[in-house]
Amino acid sequence: MSEDEFDGHLQELRRGTVVLASLRLLRDAGYGYGLLEQLSAAGFPTDSNTLYPLLRRLEKQGFLTSEWNTEEARPRKFYRTSDAGLRLADTLTRDVQAIAAAAKNLP
Repeated sequence: MSEDEFDGHLQELRRGTVVLASLRLLRDAGYGYGLLEQLSAAGFPTDSNTLYPLLRRLEKQGFLTSEWNTEEARPRKFYRTSDAGLRLADTLTRDVQAIAAAAKNLP
């Protein structure tokens, strides 16, 4: 397998986990750029072209709430995981753990 093929499979696997990681990290309010840094530090490197549409989609679906902070020189939109988002994060965490356990038990 070439490095490009390997990277493609790894990216595909991580794409689905960015939702879970974002919901868990945003239990404490955060803004997009800060979340990008947190995701990267946690092993979920993501680019802004992926993250910002994801945040808008999760907000529209009711899994995130947001508010603008206009007290600083540059206004920033802060996101926080909603109650529905917390429930989704818990469910996804259990599912990821079950999938990892099942994969580990494969021959």
